[in-house]
Amino acid sequence: MTAEKSSCCSSSSPPPRPWRRYLPLIVVVGLAALGAGAKQLHYQGWEMRSAMHDFMGLFLLIFSMLKLFDLEGFAASFRKYDLLAARVRSYGLLYPFLELALALAYLSHCQPQAVYLATMLLMGFGALGVFRALAKGLELKCACMGSTLNVPLSTVAVIEDVGMALMALILFIL
Repeated sequence: MTAEKSSCCSSSSPPPRPWRRYLPLIVVVGLAALGAGAKQLHYQGWEMRSAMHDFMGLFLLIFSMLKLFDLEGFAASFRKYDLLAARVRSYGLLYPFLELALALAYLSHCQPQAVYLATMLLMGFGALGVFRALAKGLELKCACMGSTLNVPLSTVAVIEDVGMALMALILFIL
């Protein structure tokens, strides 16, 4: 008589769905959207421009925080696909602070036109590196959420960078 033993390592459950790998990103985007929506209550009405502005600030604040948990780990992952970080190590160490500075500028409404331009440049340039890595077929961990969360580098990262650059462009134009 053989008894089947239960093990922590047995794989009786189905494999995780691909979208679950992006759950941390979904949570961050959702929290930034909820925070931006909550701030709209203070403004006494919904105004798309201010909601986008607040969303950008909260999104960048959360993303910079995740990178700062393990700055060295972030820089090591980031340099595998970012065009400038691959050549200049200090850029990978500086990048989370650039995001943090942008986040604080958005949240304080400091020099908005300059902040929009800086965001377009930073995110647009970042998208180029991600796009290049994907075109080469590299299977890498995305450093976008730091080294503490495991999110694969994929078209989602391109959409994230391009989306942020486009939102900054829209805010710049409006």
